[in-house]
Amino acid sequence: MTARRVYLAVGAAAVIVYLGVLWNGFALDDLTIIVANPLVHSLSGVWRAFALPYFPANLDASVYRPLAIATYALDWSVRSTAWFHAVNLMWHVAASVLVAVLARRWAGDAAGLVAGVAFAVHPVHVEAVANVVGRNELMAAVFTLLAVYAALERGSPVWSAAALTGGLLSKENAAVVPGLVAAGWILGVRPVPPRRTLAAFVASWAVLAAAYTGVRWAVLGGFGGSGNPAPVFLGQDGPGIRLTATAALGDVARLLVFPLALSADYSPAERTAVQSLWDARLVVGVLVGSLWALLLGLAWRRQRKVEALGLAWIAIAYAPVANLLFPIQILIAERTLYLPSVGLAIALGAALRGLTGRWLAAVAALLLVLGGLRSALRVGAWRDDRAATLALLHDAPRSYFSWQNLGWQYLRAGQFARAIGAFQTSSRIYPQDARVYIAAAHAAYALQQEAVAESLLARADAVCQRCVTYYRNQAWFARLRGDSASADSLVAHARRLRPS
Repeated sequence: MTARRVYLAVGAAAVIVYLGVLWNGFALDDLTIIVANPLVHSLSGVWRAFALPYFPANLDASVYRPLAIATYALDWSVRSTAWFHAVNLMWHVAASVLVAVLARRWAGDAAGLVAGVAFAVHPVHVEAVANVVGRNELMAAVFTLLAVYAALERGSPVWSAAALTGGLLSKENAAVVPGLVAAGWILGVRPVPPRRTLAAFVASWAVLAAAYTGVRWAVLGGFGGSGNPAPVFLGQDGPGIRLTATAALGDVARLLVFPLALSADYSPAERTAVQSLWDARLVVGVLVGSLWALLLGLAWRRQRKVEALGLAWIAIAYAPVANLLFPIQILIAERTLYLPSVGLAIALGAALRGLTGRWLAAVAALLLVLGGLRSALRVGAWRDDRAATLALLHDAPRSYFSWQNLGWQYLRAGQFARAIGAFQTSSRIYPQDARVYIAAAHAAYALQQEAVAESLLARADAVCQRCVTYYRNQAWFARLRGDSASADSLVAHARRLRPS
């Protein structure tokens, strides 16, 4: 196969599988980051985004992803929801082709085809591709792949740094680029560059790190971070968090290798904290980590350099979201596996580099049918916010977030009594999230049930005594739907609390 045919085949696979996203609407975080965000609704948002946090400032000021917001502002000017999804699809096609480019250059045409198709149709990518705000994952991956290509294939510190800049401005996980490039040199996929070039790479990374830190500090009033740790970590110390994060490696391996069961949420009680060294989930997580290390060692000993880099890529790209170095807001999210899965695709392609003719066609077709069918069927789960809510209740019925999101559905629809019922179910599953009680109180105020609202707010205050921001967020939403009375009641209660 020629290079052009490989890339066309990979691009076509991505388009065919995800064509259904063009009929999707907005769902879950799309509503706050795009639909209800005034910054996105004007072309001025294209440049104003670089001076503001990623989320609306009243919700969260700990994240800085201006390039993604700038693209949403451009898309909004087209006045077409389908266009938002078309742009996501184009980013995914670009990422898939770039995976094929790297695999082909490192291990040949067959490797490029297998790696590209495997990545293009992998079901774990559906959340990132089919949900508009998953674009930050797609963009960060594309820029990361370009940065690695520029470093390892072109030996260009300038172009690699330029691509890394785009990645960091899309999502902070692009910061793994230096680790990926270094792994390529250390594992011998490409030789270490001459000292002067190597010094230029190191200097460019240092300068970029300093500049990025300075910009984040100026915009966010500090370096920022991941906000509150994941609910599953509540009450856990450092070692406990690492045990729970290690146990999650079992889910990560399942989602990468056998992604049949998918879910948009892994909150309590779908996943709970590990309390014992003998917890079966921890044992599985340790076995997964050990198997990965064994495979990496075997690939290294047998001089299977590309396979070794692919395996290393998985770990390096997953590290920022693994909760092993530092806790973040989620335990597991399928969208965060988009960049790590590049390593799996490259390793698989390299391992099957010897395939030719009918065997190569058969493997590519098998990947397309199995992965593509699962992905195409999953796209509908993100059709709109209602579909996403129903999918959550089906996939994660024990998750408090699933019921919290149902409560929000009812609250937006003005079905306040049902909203309170859903929020109560959510709080019974996980009673430590003050936002659930405050949202339920919002619904109670809307029903003019002030005593019920005050009792709910008392429970919220018992959980979080300094969470004034949660009240302001809820009041903002009450005003958004035209209920200034409920908003005023929430603000009045917040004034009696100490600032968060």
